[in-house]
Amino acid sequence: MISKKTWPAKPTSKFKSKLEEEFDVFLKQKKIKADYESIKISYLKPSKASKYTPDFICPVEDVYIILETKGQFLTSDRKKHLIVKEQHPQLDIRFVFSNSKTKIGKKSSTSYAKWCELKGFKYHCIQSTKKFLPDEWVNEIVSKQNAK
Repeated sequence: MISKKTWPAKPTSKFKSKLEEEFDVFLKQKKIKADYESIKISYLKPSKASKYTPDFICPVEDVYIILETKGQFLTSDRKKHLIVKEQHPQLDIRFVFSNSKTKIGKKSSTSYAKWCELKGFKYHCIQSTKKFLPDEWVNEIVSKQNAK
C-alpha cells in the first residue's frame, strides 16, 4: 500500500525553537519585560546592507539588553554579531547557549564560550547551570526595568 505524504502541521508557536519558547516562559516567570523579535537593527556587511533581528529585547533605561538564545552558533551568526557589535557598540548583546562547551567547528578547539570571551560578549550556559539566566542578570534587568 502506498501512503500519502503528510505535510507538517503549521507551527502553533511564534518561536523558532523550543529553546526560545521555554526561555520566553522563564522571562515571564521572572517578571522580565522582553519582546520577541520586535525590532530590526540595520548593519552593513562588506557587500550590502543587512538587518539583524534580535531574539529577546529587554528595554532598560534608554537602551536594550539583547538576549540571544542559541542552540547552534554558526559561522554566519558569529560574523554577523561581530559586525553588529562594531557598528552598534552601545548594544548590550548577551548569548544564552544551551551548551557553551560546543566547539565552533569540527577542527576547532574554540568553544562557544571561549569565542564569546575572546570577542567581548557576555554569555551564559543553560546546561551547566540548569538555569536560563544567571541570578545576576535577572536582578540587573529587573532592577533597571523597575527603576523606570
